[in-house]
Amino acid sequence: MAFIRPFEPKDTEDCKYICRATLPPTLAASKGGYRMAPYLWTLQFTHLSPQTCFVLDDGTGHVVGYIIGTPDVFRFAADYPRYISEVLQSEQGLADVPVPKQLDEPDSFFIPDPDSTNDGEKRKNVVNEESMAQSAYKVEWLILDGVQGKRELVEKYRAMLHIDLLEEVQGQGWGRKMIEKFVESVREEGKKEGVDFGKGIQLGVAGENTKVVKFYEKVGFRVYPGGEREGNVWMVRDL
Repeated sequence: MAFIRPFEPKDTEDCKYICRATLPPTLAASKGGYRMAPYLWTLQFTHLSPQTCFVLDDGTGHVVGYIIGTPDVFRFAADYPRYISEVLQSEQGLADVPVPKQLDEPDSFFIPDPDSTNDGEKRKNVVNEESMAQSAYKVEWLILDGVQGKRELVEKYRAMLHIDLLEEVQGQGWGRKMIEKFVESVREEGKKEGVDFGKGIQLGVAGENTKVVKFYEKVGFRVYPGGEREGNVWMVRDL
């Protein structure tokens, strides 16, 4: 029988698989994006904030879902150099995420598809792998800065989360239970010196996955204005 438990290092490969298996179509279609995705949205949380990371175990030790995040994005950002040195610059990390050519200015996340032809139709855009590598190495660009309103959002709602469940366990009530587990952990961390979750928790919904907005609203989140400027949806939950 499935159950929720704390993340353990042995769950890392399962979590990488889940991250990749639940990517929105545009990212899933990019070989580089598919390869790098766990390094942008999963591994830094399990590495730097395991105390607020939980997995859904199917009862055999196999992980079929996770909820990961941090209670304080600014404290998380201060710890991020350790993630770079211990994960991104490990042998596997260097193989999966190329070291960015420059970190002075962020490149566009989407670029025109070099393999498409411009025969009167609008040229297709694809994920820019260089931009993804930059975000993996530059935590400010990954979670703190961006379009107008992003810095204000993270200063108010300093806790953040990502949740992903394999299709086989969706719609069974596990998402709600995992979110409550994460909320409980953030409140506990907030009692510690130097940890400040601000007004509560924030998360981002990809523009290709807005069908999940209703689910988040049912578990206490609401839409926070501004995410549309980057083609996504920002949501927050007050604690």
